[in-house]
Amino acid sequence: MNRTSPAGTPSADTFHVYDTTLRDGAQREGISYSVSDKLAVARTLDSLGVGFIEGGWPGALPKDTEFFQRAADGELELRHSVLTAFGATRRPGVSVREDAQVAALLDSRAPVVTLVAKSDRRHIERALRTEVEENRAMVADTVRHLVEHGRRVFLDAEHFFDGYAHDSDTALRVLEAAVHAGADLVCLCDTNGGQLPTGLAHTVEEVVERTGFRVGIHCQDDTGCAVANTLAAVQAGATHVQCTANGYGERAGNADLFAVIGNLETKLDIPVLPEGNLGELSRVSHALAEVANLAPDTHQAYVGTSTFAHKAGLHASAIKVDPELYNHIEPERVGNGMRVLVTEMAGRASLELKAAELGLDLSGSPEAVTGAVQRVKELEAHGWSFEGADASLELLLRRELALAEQRAHGTEDGVAPRDSFGAPFELESYRVSLDHRPDGQVVSEVTVKLHVRGERVIATAEGNGPVNALDAALRTALVPRLPWLDEVELVDYKVRILTDTSGTDAVTRVLVESRDEHREWTTVGVHGNIVEASWYALRDAFAHKAIRRSEVAEASLPNGG
Repeated sequence: MNRTSPAGTPSADTFHVYDTTLRDGAQREGISYSVSDKLAVARTLDSLGVGFIEGGWPGALPKDTEFFQRAADGELELRHSVLTAFGATRRPGVSVREDAQVAALLDSRAPVVTLVAKSDRRHIERALRTEVEENRAMVADTVRHLVEHGRRVFLDAEHFFDGYAHDSDTALRVLEAAVHAGADLVCLCDTNGGQLPTGLAHTVEEVVERTGFRVGIHCQDDTGCAVANTLAAVQAGATHVQCTANGYGERAGNADLFAVIGNLETKLDIPVLPEGNLGELSRVSHALAEVANLAPDTHQAYVGTSTFAHKAGLHASAIKVDPELYNHIEPERVGNGMRVLVTEMAGRASLELKAAELGLDLSGSPEAVTGAVQRVKELEAHGWSFEGADASLELLLRRELALAEQRAHGTEDGVAPRDSFGAPFELESYRVSLDHRPDGQVVSEVTVKLHVRGERVIATAEGNGPVNALDAALRTALVPRLPWLDEVELVDYKVRILTDTSGTDAVTRVLVESRDEHREWTTVGVHGNIVEASWYALRDAFAHKAIRRSEVAEASLPNGG
């Protein structure tokens, strides 16, 4: 691939989004990309439409060398992005033609090379152990050599802001050496991540005015200001931003690619992605978290699952009138969505919005809304939490709707207690035993007694714990009579121990995540006994499946049943 400029982005080559996830982001503690991972990340970034993808440091790391070789041999076809190799200038006192690192950059066959160079006199003299003039010659020789071999060259001026504050003339002379030798731009790096937006913006503006060079920005997040610093640099004249997916990077990380893009597109009106691709922001963020084997940050700007989630009743009341009153953009613009969280803080508006989100209409039943608000507050006071358990909340709302309807018709006794509402079975009892066997194996055994469609059923099953055994016993009893329950798979099981202010009387909250071939849902149970808490969550999981299955069956009948 010989292309050296981004393709298909509205800003084309006038403004660069440069991603360094595969090099700087890979330095985050806990991340270790295989070559296949690196190829997958590059393809995903290209699908989003970033301008440049820095693939790594060929010649320094074997995996990076292999990555560039496989990419050049045809395993990486990029539609929008340009693959970039990262590396150092020639070493002090070594001819550029004899420097193995520089040769490796050419061997990578990457059309663009980003060179890192010292721009702080203290680093030049103490870390590099050379003179300022030799450092400038190293920069100029390497840039010129790469350009002569048909490469486009960017310069990363390492420790630039600290160096500029210490000795601005030396820092600028390093930039001049690169540009006069043929570098397209100079990227000012806040390598230690210690800058704040106002001071950084002043320096960027001053550098642009003094040199007239095209300037980029690279910010670490050690002060928590990497994104703000990046945007401040853009407003001060930078036209090249270096970021990493989800802010991955060493120490506190780098400027988050998705927050930067979101702000550039929606706040600064700088179109940096191909038309229609801004809506892919959330998907790409989560996909890259999966490859990195890290849980997505639920509160991450623009793309987090909680970013447009509203909890306070005051917020929900306003959102019910106009969602823009509490959302700074439409969540769908970045591929996200708004959610209403129902907690003890919830008011009527929160529950009505949440019900609509779940496909229920409470607008014609104020009595059901009142009952649901009261029930949620009561349960949450005892440790229940419906924030992450939409399926259990839906069952609660359906019960209140049914109660309100029966009161309206004078048949209040027709709705079963909450403990069995929606479930196609009733629990008579269960018994749990623990068997520590001579071989050291510990096995739980559960016997359940249920009533299913008028039939009393008794079933026993073993498991590697009481909850696993309870789940197995329920399935043993139910699946022969309700075979569709076999479609339900328990995906995740979370336990949290809740205590009061005295630290006694521990209460257990259990969250069960279930799925079938179409969707996933989460249910909650709370009790002083972990097995009973688990029973509530498992029962709700099966009840929710039963209700949704019934609705699908009714919808398939002529005229909707």
